[in-house]
Amino acid sequence: MSTTANSCGPTTPVRPQASPTGETFADALAMPPSPKGEPAGERGGWRRRGTAPTVSTDPPPGRTAGADRPTAGSWIGNTQRRLGSIPAPLLCVAAMFSVQIGIAASKPLFSVLGVGGATFLRLAVAATVLLAATRPRLRGRSRRDLGLAVLLGVASAGMTALFAGAVDRLPMGTASTIEFLGPLAVALALARRLSHLLWALLAGGGVVLLTLLGEGSGGSRLDPVGLACAFGAAACYAGYILFTDKVGAAFQGFEGLAVSFTISALVLAPFGAADAWHGLADASVPVLLLLAVAGVALLFPVIPYALEMTALRRMPQRVFSVIVSLDPAVSALVGLVLLHQLLGWVQVAGIACVVAASVGATLTVRR
Repeated sequence: MSTTANSCGPTTPVRPQASPTGETFADALAMPPSPKGEPAGERGGWRRRGTAPTVSTDPPPGRTAGADRPTAGSWIGNTQRRLGSIPAPLLCVAAMFSVQIGIAASKPLFSVLGVGGATFLRLAVAATVLLAATRPRLRGRSRRDLGLAVLLGVASAGMTALFAGAVDRLPMGTASTIEFLGPLAVALALARRLSHLLWALLAGGGVVLLTLLGEGSGGSRLDPVGLACAFGAAACYAGYILFTDKVGAAFQGFEGLAVSFTISALVLAPFGAADAWHGLADASVPVLLLLAVAGVALLFPVIPYALEMTALRRMPQRVFSVIVSLDPAVSALVGLVLLHQLLGWVQVAGIACVVAASVGATLTVRR
């Protein structure tokens, strides 16, 4: 679930896009260059140092172009052409709804597999899909690159597991808003303008409305363990953003993400593998349960990331960041429709404050 250094790196000129029919699978998934006039790697107020990595379309020595993955390249080319006819903002909105629907769909699995078991299986399926699709080559990688992928995997594991624990105990809109403080904190911490203090104060006021004055379902106070999980997920989200920036520069396309998801599944295995095994063993039809987990894994994170990457090829990243700032509001809407989680006016006001702070910080960030 698709985003996203503040020192302003050199701008990257716009390169003509390769024909979708001639793209290999890795080329189709590669991070596009920043739009003209935008710092390289900017997303939500933080910027990648240096220029965006150059994607080579030449095959490795001794290997014929497209000979190893002809079917994947053709499938990706067809997918890119279909998505190319959809407006980029709609792709962003679809990605956000896919994330939140995937989270809502995960909640019924918690009672069968446990929070740890459902989270572990979801990440394991996502890692399997990405490994099969990208087939990352680790030979020749430096220890630094592999270490960054490991750190990203650990941050992803913590963010996913803690957020699942928060959603299990809190309304989706509240949990998502608190978690969104992670990327907002990164954007504000790396900003160099005093005016951003106002956005930080506005976001802080929204959190106060949510945590101190807001109420859970039935008028009860919010679960303190759920709040702790949500704030922990926000901290991991911040680390995820920083490590994603570096892994994205070191690896091509989805290769770094496939490696990091594999690490995430391994990290969560001691905490969720046993619950997952018992849940599958007790299920009347284990295959159907596995298919349900696979569907949730596709909803989040596989499909949203692909949609976001396609959108970023065709729209300024600053516009993308403003649209993504609406994620807490989308989460509250999905929670209301699918889980019947009715929020009070105080909670709605808190979410609105955090969304406004995110949009304001993104629009006023120094270029």
